[in-house]
Amino acid sequence: MAAGTAVQNGSLGEEIVRGINDLAAISEEGDKLTRIYLTGELRKAADLILSWMRDAGMSARLDAIGNVCGRYEGERPGAPCLMLGSHYDTVRDAGKWDGPLGVITAIACVADLNRRGKRLPFAIEIVGFADEEGVRFASTLLGSRAVAGTFDESVLNTRDSDGVAMRDALVQFGLDPDHIGAAARARRELLGYLELHIEQGPVLETQNLPVGVVTAIAGATRLAARLTGMAGHAGTVPMALRRDALAGAAECIGAIEQFCRTDEGGLVGTVGYIQARPGATNVIPGEVSFTIDMRAPTDMHRKRAVADVVRQIEAIARRRQLSLQLDVTHENRTAPCAPWLQEQIAQAIKAEGFSVFELPSGAGHDGMAMIDIADVGMIFVRCRGGISHHPDEHVELTDAHAGARVLLRVIENFRPREDRTGAS
Repeated sequence: MAAGTAVQNGSLGEEIVRGINDLAAISEEGDKLTRIYLTGELRKAADLILSWMRDAGMSARLDAIGNVCGRYEGERPGAPCLMLGSHYDTVRDAGKWDGPLGVITAIACVADLNRRGKRLPFAIEIVGFADEEGVRFASTLLGSRAVAGTFDESVLNTRDSDGVAMRDALVQFGLDPDHIGAAARARRELLGYLELHIEQGPVLETQNLPVGVVTAIAGATRLAARLTGMAGHAGTVPMALRRDALAGAAECIGAIEQFCRTDEGGLVGTVGYIQARPGATNVIPGEVSFTIDMRAPTDMHRKRAVADVVRQIEAIARRRQLSLQLDVTHENRTAPCAPWLQEQIAQAIKAEGFSVFELPSGAGHDGMAMIDIADVGMIFVRCRGGISHHPDEHVELTDAHAGARVLLRVIENFRPREDRTGAS
């Protein structure tokens, strides 16, 4: 495969690591990496990425939601594109690889093609999505939903922790909230969507592999639970007469963990928040609130698991004479990766001399929105310790290079799906 000398001598990996470090230097906190949607830091990052896209031979622009968009024309101008993407916003006190690795690797691959003067039978577009994490306005995938044409305009009225409405923040950023619809793309314009991303988990490291093929982006159901019993004096209420909401919540949490541990189909469940009231050392808790996050590789599996867990919680509440309020606060469907794209990624991995390993993504990604207008494929890159959303998040240079080699090989050997029915 004529992948160019840049792939052979390791410069792609070095180029990517330099870009990661340069982008990580743009943060609202000097000692922590924080780059939130529609801030001055995000604008500086956008300008830097746009400059990289232009240096790589692409036309580049900022779209109506704040995504950075680059296009590398094919042999025939105006041809449909293979879209590559990830996000360039971060969580607070973040790692520097989550999101930017996919954007920077895609740009490095196009730069390599451009250095060799190589054009393909299709265009390549790269999108750095402006808000995937949802930190500022508590609504995720804003950038990719706008591109997919599924942006919910009611989000424009939500306010951040400082009381700034998203509509006003867009104006301050230099964008027009009334033209967000202009960011939407039609299915006929895309041949597929590919995203390279760190795994954010320890599986590839356990397998001693630098890259993997993602089979699906797991859907998620989040629930808010509230158990209400009776507060009382810690010394005077006998144990048999107590209606302890916190003890009931503890039993519920243990049941959730046990249920997910014994599942063999990739189910995971997390209780990430709990609050007991009144919250005094010598008072039996009368009310407890906690959250539940359930994820699985298929929607049917997840929905059945959620129903089973809800039944267990209801039984615990009845037995302990606790009233229960349980509300679904978030529901995201599973996004299966297209088999034909999985196969092309697997072929590239094998051609680069690595074993092919398939795994689902437990974390959400922009592909969950992009699946509405394109078939989706994902490449995972190993990250040290499986750590993510943390300053210790790290990818070795050799693994960044391996991911770039695989992505470049997929691009150069990309074969569009023969039956593109449903294009509009």
